Amino acid sequence: MLAPVDGFERVVRAAAHRPRRVLALVALLCAAGTALALGLQPSAATSTLAGRSSDTYQATERYRERFGDHAIVVLARGPLEQLVLTENLGRLLGLEGCLSGNRPAGRPAPGGERGPCAELARSKPVQVVYGPGTFINSAVGEIQDQLKRRLDAKAAQARRAADAARQVARRQGKAKSERERLARSAEQLVYAQFVRDLLALNLKYGLGVDKTPRLDDPDFVATLVFDPKRGATTPKARFAYLFPSSEAAAIQVRLKPRLTDEQRERATALVRAAVRMPEFRLSNADGYTVTGVPVLAEDLADALAGSVLRLLLVAFVVMAAVLALVFRRRLRLVPLAVALAAVALTFGLMALAGAPLTMASVAVLPVLLGLGVDYAIQYQARIPDPPTAAGAEHAARVAVPTIATAALATAAGFLVLLLSPVPMVRGFGALLVVGVGIAFALALTGGTAALVALGTRRADARPHGRAGGALTLGLRRSDGGPLGRSARGAAELLRAAGRPFARLARPARRLGHGVLEAGVGRPGRVVGAGLAVAALGWVVDTQADVRSDLRALVPQDLPAVRDLDTLQRTTGVAGEVDVVVEGRDLTDPKVVAWMRSYQERVLKDAHYTPENGCGKAALCPALSLPDLFQGRGAAADRERIEALLDAVPPYFSESVITADRRTANLAFGIRLMPLDEQHQAIERMRVALTERTSSAGTGGPPAGVTARLAGLPVLAAEANAALASPWRRLGTLLAGLLAVGLVMLLVHRRAERAWVPLVPIALATGWSALVLFALRVPLNPMSATLGALVIALSTEFAVLLDGRYRAERRAGHGVGAALRRTYRSTGAAVLASGATAIAGFAVLAFSDVRMLQEFGIVTVVDLSASLLGVLAVLPAVLVLAERRARRGHRSGAERIADPAVPA
Repeated sequence: MLAPVDGFERVVRAAAHRPRRVLALVALLCAAGTALALGLQPSAATSTLAGRSSDTYQATERYRERFGDHAIVVLARGPLEQLVLTENLGRLLGLEGCLSGNRPAGRPAPGGERGPCAELARSKPVQVVYGPGTFINSAVGEIQDQLKRRLDAKAAQARRAADAARQVARRQGKAKSERERLARSAEQLVYAQFVRDLLALNLKYGLGVDKTPRLDDPDFVATLVFDPKRGATTPKARFAYLFPSSEAAAIQVRLKPRLTDEQRERATALVRAAVRMPEFRLSNADGYTVTGVPVLAEDLADALAGSVLRLLLVAFVVMAAVLALVFRRRLRLVPLAVALAAVALTFGLMALAGAPLTMASVAVLPVLLGLGVDYAIQYQARIPDPPTAAGAEHAARVAVPTIATAALATAAGFLVLLLSPVPMVRGFGALLVVGVGIAFALALTGGTAALVALGTRRADARPHGRAGGALTLGLRRSDGGPLGRSARGAAELLRAAGRPFARLARPARRLGHGVLEAGVGRPGRVVGAGLAVAALGWVVDTQADVRSDLRALVPQDLPAVRDLDTLQRTTGVAGEVDVVVEGRDLTDPKVVAWMRSYQERVLKDAHYTPENGCGKAALCPALSLPDLFQGRGAAADRERIEALLDAVPPYFSESVITADRRTANLAFGIRLMPLDEQHQAIERMRVALTERTSSAGTGGPPAGVTARLAGLPVLAAEANAALASPWRRLGTLLAGLLAVGLVMLLVHRRAERAWVPLVPIALATGWSALVLFALRVPLNPMSATLGALVIALSTEFAVLLDGRYRAERRAGHGVGAALRRTYRSTGAAVLASGATAIAGFAVLAFSDVRMLQEFGIVTVVDLSASLLGVLAVLPAVLVLAERRARRGHRSGAERIADPAVPA
């Protein structure tokens, strides 16, 4: 420890002897860090949920590259007959053209050159749009083209029949007039067959005898869209992705996959602006709802950006109040200034590294603020008041090594979060580790400089009143004047606010004294009771509820959340699970048959039927390749498959199969449900990829074909399953304890110094789990990382108390006296440190992101239980360790004295 001690002392000496230079440098760095941090981009992208090496993430990226980004859904709400059988259909067609970036030929874009349609046409952020207007218009065009092709073919056939009739009549020697009459008869016979086929086609689509299909023909549209067998206004089940119910039609807008975050945000805003244009306003309908994954991600990112400033302001006020109540020193706000500087530098480095601002990194802000205050408090508490350079150097020599050990062990505990399968949680752990290092370094440098500079200033000033009476950072006061009166008023206000806490503190001190005496007098019983309670906590932790309903974890006032609810109420689904199928040639009839068989199996397992619709099933059909082969024999051979794919409009076919015919998509709509239920539904889909299907009796994909699940619902469900697993939580606890133990062993080179602090830390994980279970507080995907946090923060409490106890023992005090002196001095500082750390997490309760709110509340409960538990059990563990050491010394002495005792 000599080299580190010398290093700490040199750093502190340099800061203490050049305080103004150090403060100027720290201020400059903080200004740069703040400027960089202001440029952080909030993100709720899929990359925050799954690592880039995971199979699901790669499949999702593959899907995005081939078929476009996650869909923005524009839901047209209202009676379906009003949407498609009136002039509203033309408005839907115009909106779809606007969203796809297509400008009307020879006419200005709707809304003018400054409108959203013109900007979408210029920037081209959209890869594909398909909706009811485009579908029906394409059907009209396809039928008209089919009729024209048939008419041209029949005309050619009629000409050939007429020529043949003339030749036969000529060979028979008939007159020219007779030959022409026979030729016309042959032509009419061919055209009669065409008229018969046309009548059959018109009857099929509800057209009149002499009519051709048109977009504004209600009879044709109704026959195309509705299923009379299920109800006059019930859409056909195979068109559920366009007409999900009798009360809505859906437009899907897929953005290009390579857009930047800014481009994606702008494209989403343009889509929202386009649906508000008067040109596309629906009549006798409820209007539009814009929703989908990109919309929710953008709204959530905006909410995260707003949360940062709000949490920072709340954290500042809370930390200032905590320092005023629990840190009875002059210059009590210096630790808060140090912590703010640490936050600025940490988030500035985060921006410099190009990391996004996620929900987890937002949670780091108040937590790091609490830890930064904590280290600065521990350091400042060891410096005599008023602070001097000599006092700071003494603290660096005798106290900072213990604080450094605590910080290092805490960082090791946070480092365990890097084992998480979720990148967002790994980023949370990495940011905390970096922040802990920066906060500790700033406490020694900037903290020392501020304390020495302001302490010297106070020493030069005439003393007034009681020490620490005002929350001023070394500002000079006078008995008169507004500043002096304000400071005295603030002091009186704080003293008045602190009186109730002081009254509560007296019985708490008596209770603490009783617990301490119990630990000294009956250590075995105290540790045994703590172990029993912890064991019960570990058992019930396996039964802890993990709340994973996405709608309950995000801000409830987000428009995108309300719109997702609207989407689910109206359509029965709110997201999409994709199966990305890849092979050398997916037009092979065996491959198409397997895809159809798999689709039927999945829908059957999800209890979907066309009669029940999507509302009563976990999954329902969305636009997929098998939907193009509905007719009997349509996929019987490769030639028919190729011909059908060539006949389908490209915008439609390329949504389900790539032009090279090597990647296809099977899509399923999925309801919003708790993520654990969602994971079960997705796992059934994964099993069905390899298990023999009950309907066709075939196995997994044919040889040379791969199929992988993709999509945000899959990523979210897998991330939640990994975080919520009790075995993974147990593994995280053990890894955290091992990491902390190794750090302690490396620092002290003695096994006892490593395991003694670990005992109350390990027990604390069980106590906190039991408290949460008793309060019936559910975990969420963020708070499922709680074990590592409890270990990391409890480590500091245990290490500081253990270090002070060892110092008291070296000073010659007995076990009981050393413990009492430790708890009178360092125990108070540990309580102050614990209060600031707990306050940092408590600030998260003010976030409007429900996941962060619950994470903050759960962590406050856990840390409070672990802090009190460590304070209660550590004395007993120290006493038992002393007894064990004495027995070892006696045994060694006996072995030396008696040669018969083996060494």
